[in-house]
Amino acid sequence: MISFHEIRKAYGDRRVLEGVSLDVAPGRVTALVGPNGSGKTTLMKILLGLARADAGEVKVNGTPLDATGSYRNAIGYMPQAAAFPEHLKVRELVELVSALRAGAARDTDLVESFGLGSEWERPVGKLSGGTRQKVNAAIAFLFRPSILIMDEPTAGLDPVAAGVLRTRVRRERDDGRLVIVTSHVLSELEDLADDVAFLCDGLLRFTGSMGQLLSQTETSRMEDAIVTLMRASANGTAARATPGMAAAQ
Repeated sequence: MISFHEIRKAYGDRRVLEGVSLDVAPGRVTALVGPNGSGKTTLMKILLGLARADAGEVKVNGTPLDATGSYRNAIGYMPQAAAFPEHLKVRELVELVSALRAGAARDTDLVESFGLGSEWERPVGKLSGGTRQKVNAAIAFLFRPSILIMDEPTAGLDPVAAGVLRTRVRRERDDGRLVIVTSHVLSELEDLADDVAFLCDGLLRFTGSMGQLLSQTETSRMEDAIVTLMRASANGTAARATPGMAAAQ
């Protein structure tokens, strides 16, 4: 379980998050959505320890985040565009990451599913964008993390590779892992997500299951539901949030 409680964050005069409270449960895929500048990235950076909240508290499995960052051993993170050292070979990159988690068992299923063996001795800088994204995904899953955070995970992937990744995400969910996905491809999220958290202007405007989202907005597709919420937010009529996802299950 990840719990965000009254998270506030500002950069100068710009308030990015204004009292966001959200529970994210294991065994579920949660889609974190919202327009550009809504606060999604900042919220994830706070969870990852890359930014500090001005106020509020984040707990991972009931334990508040601490300065040691040891909780991050449980997290597999797939950024939208990973900044890997381009001179390293794929093999060397995997060995480097493995050294940071010495003793942890490795899961190379995605390495094999993506056919990365043929790229093993190639420098990262010489890989295509799609192959780099495959490496990005394989490293995120490498240590069987109990928490997966994925930002635009299928960006640059061909349809077959994207399907392989979605299947793996569902398997991790079914094994009880907690998955957070951000993406602007709402049709993909609709097929993948169990729960939805919608941020707009730093406020949590909706949190609940996919079914609750469609029911509340009286729509049949996630894309239409999010457009409805965005219009309501612009008009100042959107509710802050429905009951938390953990309670809604």
